[in-house]
Amino acid sequence: MNYRRFLHGAKFWFWVVLFVAYSAGAVGLVMIDTYEDRYRNLSKVQLTSVKTQEDVRRAGASQVAAVYRAQSGMPFASLPAGSTFQVVWPDGSTETMVIVDPTSSLGVAPVKNSQVTAANAPR
Repeated sequence: MNYRRFLHGAKFWFWVVLFVAYSAGAVGLVMIDTYEDRYRNLSKVQLTSVKTQEDVRRAGASQVAAVYRAQSGMPFASLPAGSTFQVVWPDGSTETMVIVDPTSSLGVAPVKNSQVTAANAPR
């Protein structure tokens, strides 16, 4: 009798943990491809890659984040301070950025050692 109760409880908690883990994984990392029309013609994005100076990349990523926020259903809740997103620059290189200050034009910082050049990007 106790074995069945234990088994039932174990199954219940297994599914609860699985659901929570899946939900956390689904939220994960936002990927923004700057080759899309809405990002492609932004002034700080057009010629940017992971080899560009950090301030230019930060400004480009801030522009991209602002457009992403503006076009999302919940602009004040999407990409808050502390959240991370991955940028795919027009040349195909990628890097992960973290939001430091959503109101600043340089409010995004690159995550160290997250830059992948276009030549090394997985296909």
